[in-house]
Amino acid sequence: MNWAQYCRPRAARPQEPPETRGRTTIADGVVEKIAGIAAREVPGINALGGGFTRTMGAVRDRVPGGHASAGRGVKVEVGEKQTAIDLQVAVEYGVSIREIAAEVRENVIAAVERMTGLEVVEVNIAVNDVHLPDEDTPQTGEDRVL
Repeated sequence: MNWAQYCRPRAARPQEPPETRGRTTIADGVVEKIAGIAAREVPGINALGGGFTRTMGAVRDRVPGGHASAGRGVKVEVGEKQTAIDLQVAVEYGVSIREIAAEVRENVIAAVERMTGLEVVEVNIAVNDVHLPDEDTPQTGEDRVL
């Protein structure tokens, strides 16, 4: 075959749709970030991750040049067409855990499916802490009982 054969117009044949001409892979970290951001958007979620994960993340955030990880507290399994997501969350005191879990699932599924095209087969949520209103206020010497 010579170069002229490649330059000739091909016989008319139906072309394959663009989405079938190649392969797209989505890394686990991409789905973790999307799911983490979507979970944090739900009012009543205080933080993602277990106690140790949150502690290490807080230390990392304070290091110059460090930044919060959107995927903290999120683990995923990504296949070619489906994904499963596990979340560890801390909720605000007073919220209905059942209702907030349903809202988180709905928001995470919608975001991941819309952005990636993957089918989310499950979102498992482990509530491992309740954030109390007074936990953010450091105690002063005057507040302590001696």
